[in-house]
Amino acid sequence: MSTALSNDAASAANSIFSEDVQRLIEQSESRVIKAIFPSNTNHHNTLFGGDALAWMDETAFIAATRFCRKSLVTVSSDRIDFKKAIPAGSLAELVARVIHVGNTSLKVEVNIYVEDMYTDHREHAIRGVFTFVAVDENRQPTKVR
Repeated sequence: MSTALSNDAASAANSIFSEDVQRLIEQSESRVIKAIFPSNTNHHNTLFGGDALAWMDETAFIAATRFCRKSLVTVSSDRIDFKKAIPAGSLAELVARVIHVGNTSLKVEVNIYVEDMYTDHREHAIRGVFTFVAVDENRQPTKVR
């Protein structure tokens, strides 16, 4: 369901961004795959929420940096939806994509998909949006493009 929403958002983005910006969005999409080991799990033997948030922020940062090639800082994380627990012994794929470009800021949507290591089963588990601001050498906001 959320994948469909994300695809709808991507389709809408295609119509509102210029061809140059759309090309940068596509080229900057970033994917990271993590194995879920016991060191990343809680007492329920599932991924710590804090680890998921840190991984999401990092993957969002990579996509944002690839998009604008500027120095960036995270200024907010919007609603984070934890839809499915991610158990130890599984794989987590993080997919980050720029969804909004402002003057000095941009937003990146990150989705985490959980995969069973030994079957083809894959499900959407977590979604969040992160906002970044481009900063200059004095750490003052600067244009992202």
